Amino acid sequence: MSKHTLVQPDPWSRLRAFTDARIALGRVGNSQTTDAVLAFGSAHAQARDAVHLPLEVDGVVAELESAGFTTLSVHSAAADRAQYLRRPDLGRRLDDASRAALAAARPAQPCDVVFVIADGLSALAAQSHGVPLVRAICERLPVDWSIGPVVIARQSRVALGDDIGGLLGARQIVMLIGERPGLSSPDSLGIYLTYAPRVGRSDAERNCISNVRPAGLAYDHAATKLVFLLRGALALGRSGVELKDDTPPVAYSAAQLTGRQRS
Repeated sequence: MSKHTLVQPDPWSRLRAFTDARIALGRVGNSQTTDAVLAFGSAHAQARDAVHLPLEVDGVVAELESAGFTTLSVHSAAADRAQYLRRPDLGRRLDDASRAALAAARPAQPCDVVFVIADGLSALAAQSHGVPLVRAICERLPVDWSIGPVVIARQSRVALGDDIGGLLGARQIVMLIGERPGLSSPDSLGIYLTYAPRVGRSDAERNCISNVRPAGLAYDHAATKLVFLLRGALALGRSGVELKDDTPPVAYSAAQLTGRQRS
């Protein structure tokens, strides 16, 4: 019997041009095709690697400083990756050396926004998208806004931004952090905005923009959404569930979707 007879293509296969989701995989008898099984194994390995890959801090610092930003590097209370993965609570607070460094670097006047590039659960995402996203955001901020030093955080959870923002006296903190890798998105970056950051803020007091990457939400669209929220938080005096994203939905053409799926 020929391979052509055994392999049964899925009639929805043309839809795969528009998504990375595992749809329309076809079958061989009652099983998945070999290429689908191998692709799943490869994606799973990429997701695992993204969790354990270390953030190359020196490279991020060099990129930021060449773009004209000042930087600070901090570390959470999680001593290493293994402890970070076992103890999420330690990833939410700074170690003593970082707290002292931030307290010493606190500006005389509160800055309007501080950006944090954090490894989170995908250093690959922070490494790949953090700097270009910061640049895209800053291009859209009001010219009279003050921007604090960009903080690079290792072994970081989202709530570490509360500690950082409180010590630097920031009006708003923006965490650009690697999201938990999916089986089609090992490099997905999340954006978390918190107004008046301080230790003890809850997730309900934050706004999130997710899946920022070339194959997901593009930098320019994410930056536009975030600046809208930053302006809104400043006007409202708070962020979170009471701050709504009323920006128009992003619309992609079929050609754009196909290109994003291949990228």
